Amino acid sequence: MPRLMLRDDQWERIEHMLPGKASDRGVTAKDNRLFVEAVLWIARTGAPWRDLPDAFGRWHTVYMRYNRWSKKGVWQQVIDTLADDPDMEQLMIDGSIVKVHQHGAAKKKRPQSTEAMGKSRGGLSTKIHAAVDALGNPVRLILTPGQASEYGAAPALLAGFSPAAVLGDKGYDSTALRDIIRAVGAEPVIPPRKNRLECPEIDWHCYKDRNLVERFFQKIKQFRRLATRYERLARNYQSLLNLVSAVIWLA
Repeated sequence: MPRLMLRDDQWERIEHMLPGKASDRGVTAKDNRLFVEAVLWIARTGAPWRDLPDAFGRWHTVYMRYNRWSKKGVWQQVIDTLADDPDMEQLMIDGSIVKVHQHGAAKKKRPQSTEAMGKSRGGLSTKIHAAVDALGNPVRLILTPGQASEYGAAPALLAGFSPAAVLGDKGYDSTALRDIIRAVGAEPVIPPRKNRLECPEIDWHCYKDRNLVERFFQKIKQFRRLATRYERLARNYQSLLNLVSAVIWLA
């Protein structure tokens, strides 16, 4: 049996969130845990679905089930449930570019932008925009084409949250964004750009905690299928992000 990831206590925290319980309508699943481990194996190794070890079952069956759960939003529901009580003393935001492998390029009949792909300096890429709480746990993930600015996704990252402070790098330096942050009662902790005429004060001691969002990106990029995008559909790539983020919450 290939190396597994979830401990018993971690599995117990999420098993009731997944379809196929005895109380659910339809067929009762007998292998939910093995199935989740199969998806984690794919995410961790970066291997093609066809190379899934036989111990996890038929690869096509596993993939179709993963795709079906993605359509239903199961993976999103899992991370939303785990992240329902974040530490909002601080909220750190940032973005990170992921190269799209040629096998993951969108088909010609679908515009690349609809699948969160775009041309940036490094070629075809996707940008992951993340918001993490004061403990470094992810609370929101948004995908955009790789050339999109980090500032443009910031309002969506912040929507619905009321942190005490919002930390971001110079890419988020904007008077409009600072006003949005202050409107929810938070302090913007964002260094000013060099070309600013009026430089606002910044709590540099507080700003040191921004490394938590950088650490988050380091954690998810240990999973090779996230460090390089092989999924054609943004929905399926987002689902892998959600599953790996759930594992971070379970750690």
